[in-house]
Amino acid sequence: MRRAALLAAAGAGERLGLGPKAFVRLGGATLLELAAEALAPHVDEVVVAVPHDRLEEASRLLPGARVVAGAASRQATVHALLRHATSEVVLVHAVARPFATPEVVARVLAAVAASGAASAALGPADTVVEAASGAVLPREGLRLVQTPQGFRRELLLAAHERALEEGVAATDDAALVRRLGVTVTLVEGSPLLAKLTAPADLALMEALLAVWRRELARPAAHGGGAA
Repeated sequence: MRRAALLAAAGAGERLGLGPKAFVRLGGATLLELAAEALAPHVDEVVVAVPHDRLEEASRLLPGARVVAGAASRQATVHALLRHATSEVVLVHAVARPFATPEVVARVLAAVAASGAASAALGPADTVVEAASGAVLPREGLRLVQTPQGFRRELLLAAHERALEEGVAATDDAALVRRLGVTVTLVEGSPLLAKLTAPADLALMEALLAVWRRELARPAAHGGGAA
């Protein structure tokens, strides 16, 4: 089946304070370029949504991609990306987590082939407590959701359209798919998929960039399994 990478890159980046996050540069490349570089070898098409006033810039940065205008929310932006994609399988990825490794992408795609829906996720390394009571939550049953998330395109499109009809908003696409009663397989993510959110994160992302480049250069070893 054909595969598409859907890059949701239309956010204003207000918390970061450097303009649209997709166009922030790390090591001479934008987050948009880095995210596309991570996924392009694994897919047949790349579809990108950016702010409407950055369409030409995004097209110059990614000449082989289909570039569309984003919407007012991330959820609406992904819905628009789905309507422009033509592949049977889609990988939805946030440019704020640009450093997807071949191993993580392979695990997500394998799980989608088996079950139709999958997400990268990572177990928390720190102790997690419930804010109101202070009770410690067992880490063994908790996961931190990352991207890429992969789905059969028609499944994710149906989930988005149901949410639109019912006025439901969710923080990620897997949550919308679960509302249809479909299990989303969680596969092992990576510490490299840290999210750029605040200015203090920039130094960490610069360090991760060097590690990620080494990961891309080494021979593929697509091991690992459920998260």
